[in-house]
Amino acid sequence: MFYVTFLKTKTTNHNHSTNNLSCPAGLTDLIRTRRTVMAAAGEEAGFRCELLQSKDVVQVTWHKVLPDREETLAAYTSRYGQRVNPAFKDKVGFTDAGLQNSSIFIRNVTEEDEGCYLCLFNIDPGDDLKATTCLQVYELHEPVLHVRESGSEETVVSCSATGRPAPTVTLTVLRDNVHFPGNSSVSVNNTNGTVTVTSTAVLTRLHHMDTEVRCAVRVLSAPQKEEVRMIPAEGEEHFHTH
Repeated sequence: MFYVTFLKTKTTNHNHSTNNLSCPAGLTDLIRTRRTVMAAAGEEAGFRCELLQSKDVVQVTWHKVLPDREETLAAYTSRYGQRVNPAFKDKVGFTDAGLQNSSIFIRNVTEEDEGCYLCLFNIDPGDDLKATTCLQVYELHEPVLHVRESGSEETVVSCSATGRPAPTVTLTVLRDNVHFPGNSSVSVNNTNGTVTVTSTAVLTRLHHMDTEVRCAVRVLSAPQKEEVRMIPAEGEEHFHTH
């Protein structure tokens, strides 16, 4: 049985939504944590809370903030050690279990895990301390780069990327050491909540000189993905993906 004894815990009205990540600041006067954590869908997300002053903490608990309540995920006490709610035993675990510092992780994050999470330090005597961190889950697929001839003198270069939220697609064409950025962009909302963005450039007289086409895609501040294609004046095309 998962049992947590809450000591001097105050009832608070939380106006959080898992669809709205405008969460309160993740730093109080006495707790250090990150305001926002980002993780790619399918990967692991980590949360950490650290007391900046030593306190007589009797219990540390972690909760997910729901619109109408706080759902307990895990707890730690010196007496009972680490405890994870059985409903989340395959999803949540401790990275660092202590009364002054505490870290948990969430495996295989999905859109349903997005939202705000609360760490609560039960202190005796004194008021409880708590801080909030919000999780933002993103998705970004590899870019798809296409080059096709639309006439004897014109070549259409396009790059597409699918992600959530909408990815930023930067299409760059380098010819004779001069950059030609993509001149049009179209976005399509998919039924699964992702967005496909396509950037297109129309080039003329491409056959007479070497051309480098570079497509860089990114979601939020996540790592960039890139594909590069070298189109020589004569010969085969060369591909490079980063």
